[in-house]
Amino acid sequence: MPGIVVGVDGSASSSRALEWAAREAALRHAQLTVLVVNPIVVSQWTGTPIRFGADSSAEERAREAAQEAAQKVTSELGDAQPASVTVKVVSGAPAAELIEASRDADLMVVGKRGGGGFASLLIGSVTAQVVNHASSPVAVISA
Repeated sequence: MPGIVVGVDGSASSSRALEWAAREAALRHAQLTVLVVNPIVVSQWTGTPIRFGADSSAEERAREAAQEAAQKVTSELGDAQPASVTVKVVSGAPAAELIEASRDADLMVVGKRGGGGFASLLIGSVTAQVVNHASSPVAVISA
């Protein structure tokens, strides 16, 4: 995923990150990948994802929501557009999947806080892991 990769989870912070990433991709005329991670349970013994039948419908709903959000954001950019916009949905551990995506990215963009329940934290746990382990530069966008 060369270009700019932005992690979205439907939170206000990730929506703001998507807006920022789209503008940055338009300025650089870079590819924009909107990455949604469908969190699934991973076996503690084998590390293998444990999939349930409902996972595929959850992935499809996430894809549709991310495509709508990306289309809305890019339509507001006017003539300045990213080189391309791709929505990708993967299943797994959010931090691990974002870190993996950073290997080929020129820039990883994440929101300061996701949808987790610990609002008192300065940054979210996924964001902290991405900042500390990503292979590419990371932009953390505040809501």
